[in-house]
Amino acid sequence: MKFVIAPDSFKGGLTAKEAANVMAEGIKRVFPNAEYALVPMADGGEGTVQSLVDATNGQKMIAKVHNPLNKLVNAEYGILGDGETAVIEMAAASGLQFVNKETANPLITTTYGTGELIKDALDHNIKKIIIGIGGSATVDGGAGMAQALGARLLDADNHEIGLGGGELASLEQVDFGGLDPRLKNVDIQIASDVTNPLTGKNGAAPVFGPQKGADEEMVNILDKNLHHYARKIVAAGGPDVEQTAGAGAAGGLGAGLIAFTGATMKRGVELVIEATQLQKKAVGADYVFTGEGGIDFQTKFGKTPYGVAKATKEVAPTAPVIVLAGNIGKGVNDLYSSTAIDAIFATPEGAKPLKTALADAPIDIAQTAENVARLIKVSHVSN
Repeated sequence: MKFVIAPDSFKGGLTAKEAANVMAEGIKRVFPNAEYALVPMADGGEGTVQSLVDATNGQKMIAKVHNPLNKLVNAEYGILGDGETAVIEMAAASGLQFVNKETANPLITTTYGTGELIKDALDHNIKKIIIGIGGSATVDGGAGMAQALGARLLDADNHEIGLGGGELASLEQVDFGGLDPRLKNVDIQIASDVTNPLTGKNGAAPVFGPQKGADEEMVNILDKNLHHYARKIVAAGGPDVEQTAGAGAAGGLGAGLIAFTGATMKRGVELVIEATQLQKKAVGADYVFTGEGGIDFQTKFGKTPYGVAKATKEVAPTAPVIVLAGNIGKGVNDLYSSTAIDAIFATPEGAKPLKTALADAPIDIAQTAENVARLIKVSHVSN
């Protein structure tokens, strides 16, 4: 009998690798001699670097970069087991964790550090880069990232403009000539489920600006500046990314990556499934276990359990997919209607405070996995 165990992290409690290990621990109490394929997963958001490094026996890298407030910090990224693929979470350099209520200001915050992470990866002869772009503190359209990679963004006096979304108003000319030439030989893929355009009522500034510290006046300024920025990119011979789906992700970093690095955009969980070779590992599976900290009706819109279920059903169509979750929210019956997910189980043992639930997660997840395995064993005996 073969079990594929491919969970996301249980946020605040377990990494994806730890969750996979405790699920396997529980199942092995019932099926000690079964075959197990453990595949730590993610959906492109927080934890993607850790999951992919764990799943591929890769390594963590540390680079000194500038955070959104232009202060030097150490930021992590990963190089996967193939030695040719880097995985970056832009939040490691340009995320909200670097600002607070007093310092959050998208007129000045920058993605420069994200560009520095990309450059550091290039220094390791990388051929492919996966970039997760959730959790940004910026609305600069990826301008800082582009500057770190050698693009010149010039004002009317032919001087480099400053950093931050507010500085885009003074942009007069975009010069692609200085971009790091190694970018031409690297496949850059953006892990994002965001479909918002760069500008307009559904654009980066109105939709995401407020969560990064923008008031109404700032939102109007930033949206106008991003429109101006997009027009200058086109004037310099670059692509028109203003209304491209996903260009507004991470305060417009999606647009910057597409325009300056030739990046393509894909659902985060799909990129992780590809990088971990989940489908190859799921061939011949009898049962698939997945899960994460919480599951509800939104899970079918690009979250890990649903992505795992769809992908494994393609190669092991008769293998039931079982989801273990720390919390089951509203609308989970919608997930059953897809025929991809077969059963959902909550892992906490009894009602308990969140702090206690997180501390007990390893024991509770293992116990729930064991309980499900016992049910599986009974069903096999009865058949």
